[in-house]
Amino acid sequence: MENNTANAKNGTLYIVATPIGNLKDITHRAVEILSSVDWIAAEDTRHTQKLLQALMIQRPLISLHDHNEQARSTQLLERLQQGESGALVSDAGTPLINDPGFHLVKLLRQQGVEVVPIPGPSAVITALCAAGLPTDRFSYEGFLPAKNQKRLDVLEGLKNDTRTLVFYESPHRLMDTLAAMESVFGESRQMVAAREMTKTFEQFVSGSVAEVVAYFTENSDKVRGEFVLMVMGDVIEEETDVGDFDDLILSLLKQNLPVKQITDILVDYSGQKKKAIYSRVQELKDR
Repeated sequence: MENNTANAKNGTLYIVATPIGNLKDITHRAVEILSSVDWIAAEDTRHTQKLLQALMIQRPLISLHDHNEQARSTQLLERLQQGESGALVSDAGTPLINDPGFHLVKLLRQQGVEVVPIPGPSAVITALCAAGLPTDRFSYEGFLPAKNQKRLDVLEGLKNDTRTLVFYESPHRLMDTLAAMESVFGESRQMVAAREMTKTFEQFVSGSVAEVVAYFTENSDKVRGEFVLMVMGDVIEEETDVGDFDDLILSLLKQNLPVKQITDILVDYSGQKKKAIYSRVQELKDR
């Protein structure tokens, strides 16, 4: 249900997207918000401090990460209920996308505190738009499990998904993940690995899973930075109606070819199941 119960006396929390690499990607609105709020909650205050220094912004920083989020959320709720305004940022990109913030935002909405998104960079969207893979339907899967068997189990569950699959991966686990993808999806499934996006050494490596594995095996010096791995979804080929071949079958029957020979010709030509073709040939012959 839509929450329209925001108390006018409450402050506002802004969810602010920050650059994933190039600092010029910061939006004017993001700079305005970060400059005006009472405090900024950050995943890593040291990292965010460097960003603020580059933007010549001075604001109090509060740490909010996976290990303290639930306790910190209550503290921030109280401050917002007192009329303060705040911003939530992650180390890079859009907060809550594989980063802390879910518990805080859920709590604030339950308590009627306004939460306002300030859109901007996102590694998922940045990678997808330049990958050359289908983007009409995609599934963001985040990081795969670290343990090999669990990783394989997750990939097995996605093997027949027809959407483009998007994963994050760290450099030290890249080769294990690529090996698991090759094992589950097969060597020929198309994929793209993106790294260092918006930075000086931005790179997109595309091809079959086997080709991407071979590239990073031969170029181990490129296994650096955070990766976005995009895998084309499973392609389900629609079976052709055997009735579409009636004209060809009738033509071959006129040449007095045996049913078995016609069947073999059609199976080789169409790739359809032999039983269905045989039945159709026999049916037309008996008419």
